[in-house]
Amino acid sequence: MRRRLLLASFAAALTAPPAFAQAEPPVVFAAASLTDAMKALGAAWVAKGHPMPRFSFAASSALARQMEQGAPADIFASADEPWMDYAEQRGLMVKETRVSPLANSLVLIAPADRPGPALTITRETDILALAGPDGRIAVGDPSNVPVGKYAQAALTWMGQWEKVSPRLARTDNVRSGLLLVERGEAPLGIVYGTDAALSKGVKVIGTFPAESHPPVTYPFALTRRAAGNDEAKALFVFLTGEEARATFEKFGFSANRP
Repeated sequence: MRRRLLLASFAAALTAPPAFAQAEPPVVFAAASLTDAMKALGAAWVAKGHPMPRFSFAASSALARQMEQGAPADIFASADEPWMDYAEQRGLMVKETRVSPLANSLVLIAPADRPGPALTITRETDILALAGPDGRIAVGDPSNVPVGKYAQAALTWMGQWEKVSPRLARTDNVRSGLLLVERGEAPLGIVYGTDAALSKGVKVIGTFPAESHPPVTYPFALTRRAAGNDEAKALFVFLTGEEARATFEKFGFSANRP
């Protein structure tokens, strides 16, 4: 109830006079997989008479650590719950504003010109056989990048983590892993469904079962820095509202329904 009241008070900022045009643009730290949708929403925000937000896109782990080290951010949008927990535990976030409006899927991809149909991934699916005798699997580093952590969970569920782990091409975020497959530098990759859908250079071989990994959800929250920034508060309401959700869904995200 307290969170709903707080967000409702922020919503009032949306009807404020055009003084927003003179405000300092809010800084949004967002997971790399949100890049295209956030840019579209930034343009929509400008069309409403607001300044263009300043976006920083990277792995959620990198963004959380940058904030911890003093990097200025008003809104944090993470690709998993643990990195938002990390930021909260360090006193960086306004806990009462935290919401998780979006969900995603985890998919196995290959270069678009790879022959063969899609498959249904089960515990019996042999990932290394699909990669070939020397092929590597591109994925965000499981030690800290959310997509890699989801991938590790899925491969563990399949009973294949120990044998697949040495063959991973570990990257600093999901988009870097996608790029390796697009370029043909890796025969397989594990990314989010939204990233695969945006690329003409890859195709989805299969989707990992939902039960194989924790739900891929995206928590959003205001930072402590934004406490007195009405523009940042209004943008937060917009990014977590129904209009933005429709845009996110156009980019392949689904509504998170706990």
